[in-house]
Amino acid sequence: MSQSAVSQYFQNIRQAATSIFEGLTITLSHMVRKPVTIQYPDKTPRPVSELMPERSRSWLKVEMDICTACLMCENACPIDCIKITVAKDSPKGRAMSGFDIDMAKCMYCGLCTEPCPTGAIHFVPEFERASYSLEEMVSHFVPEGDYVVPYKPPKKDKGEEGAKAEEGGAAETVPEGTTLN
Repeated sequence: MSQSAVSQYFQNIRQAATSIFEGLTITLSHMVRKPVTIQYPDKTPRPVSELMPERSRSWLKVEMDICTACLMCENACPIDCIKITVAKDSPKGRAMSGFDIDMAKCMYCGLCTEPCPTGAIHFVPEFERASYSLEEMVSHFVPEGDYVVPYKPPKKDKGEEGAKAEEGGAAETVPEGTTLN
């Protein structure tokens, strides 16, 4: 064997020992550090709902007092996890007899929250609803056998709109003798 082959052999041994020592140094430093793991849910510093990001997509909630029963959220849902039943012949007139969201089907895309004209359906920072059955994952916002009258947003005052139209309408007059086709 030549001198260079022997020196290369010992150089490889030294490099391997150095690499192993560096790896073990990192491992040993993690063994003496304070653990970062939080013992969820017992020892969290604040409630978990406060730790969620502001725009997190967790569970859907419907504010029934401002829901207009327009069915836009149901139509926007790509997987049909929202079921709204509107009864026109209820004792209260036009009313919702059912508003169910199956969170087991939901893919948390948020498409149902965007078309809502009143913002009645939105995500809440709550995710702790584990269950053993799929039936428990369905949220019923209208109690069984009950009716909820939809919210009717206030209409804009036509007097204000008419006054604005009269002010701007003076410039768009048709001269006499002109026929419109």
